[in-house]
This record gives sequence, C-alpha cells and structure tokens, in this order.
Amino acid sequence: MSTTHQHSTKTDAQRLAVKSLDAAKVEAQPVTSSAARRALAALRIAFGLTFLWAFFDKLLGLGFATGAITNPDNGARTGIDFMAKGQAWLNSGSPTKGFLSFGVPAHNPFHDTLVSMAGDQWVDWLFMAGLLGIGLTMTFGFAIRLGAISGTALYLLMWVASWPLQNNPVIDDHLLGAISMVVLALTLAGDTWGAGSAWARRNLVTRYPILR
Repeated sequence: MSTTHQHSTKTDAQRLAVKSLDAAKVEAQPVTSSAARRALAALRIAFGLTFLWAFFDKLLGLGFATGAITNPDNGARTGIDFMAKGQAWLNSGSPTKGFLSFGVPAHNPFHDTLVSMAGDQWVDWLFMAGLLGIGLTMTFGFAIRLGAISGTALYLLMWVASWPLQNNPVIDDHLLGAISMVVLALTLAGDTWGAGSAWARRNLVTRYPILR
C-alpha cells in the first residue's frame, strides 16, 4: 500500500509540473486594463459579426448587399429577393463579380488584372473561405492571429482595388480595417469574451504561437 501511494503521489506531482510548464508557455496578456480588454473584445466581435454577415448575405442573398429589391427611380431598398438567382452564391451567383467588375476605378493601375478575375471560381471560393474564417476567429476569439493575418490581407487587397481613393489620398475604411486587425492580434483580443485563453493552452498552439 505504501509503495503504491508513493507512486501515485509522484505521478500527481509530475502532472502538476507538466501543467505548470504548459501554463508558463502561454503568452501573457499584454493589455492589463480590464476596461481596455473589454473594449478590444467588443471591437473584435463587431468585426467578426461583420465578416460573418457578409458571408451569409453573399451565400444566401439576405437582401442587403445581395438580393435586395430596389426602386429603380431612387435606388431605395423595397424588399428582399431571398436566394435570388444569379446573386446568391448557392443559386449561381458570384460573390466577387460585382465588386471586381464595377467597383474597381477605371484609373486603378491594376484595373485590367482585377476585372479579369471577376467571377472566377477560385477567387469566389478563396474570398468566401476568407470571410467565413475571419468571421469565426474574430467572433469566437480563437486562432485570432490567423484570422487577423487573413483579414489584413483581404482589407489591403480591397484597399488596392479602390485606388485612386475618392475621399482621401491614402486612408479609407479598408486601410483602417487592416490596421485594426493588426491591433487585435497584437493585443490578444480573443482572450476576453472569447475562447482565446483556452485555445492558447492547446499543445499545438503553445508549440506554434502563430496559431494563437
């Protein structure tokens, strides 16, 4: 009985040591103010829900950017054509064709290249996967660095596609979005009101901090 008890105690001590080592590997939260952390979490969730809404709107045609019925005289939205054929992605629509075909200014240095990509299946799949991935990571706070990298890349591509800018020579909402993504990643905004802390303790994440 005594030998068995000692062996069990030793095993428990080893487990505690392993847990302590794993906890030490978890990156410390750089923002110590609870109010600031909650504000960053609110910003993160707002971005996440924005991306998720864009994904489902383009997927199903929810009547805002996609599937809206408008008054031809004043452009006001008068109804919703849910799952509109040729608009909703699940009903033969392309989530990138409209923006790349008509949203890129004629004087953009990459105009011809971007317009030629409009409606390509690989562009549609990559764009929709990005919206969904960024939306999930930002909303729920896990793998926020991967989500922020993808979000920054997407915002910068849309920023470039908007050249020359109409209201400012350099800054627009796309560039501000890209900067916000970087801030959210650097401040580990997924740890508050999200799954970031639990996600950070996973062995794969402690080994590869880029997954944090």
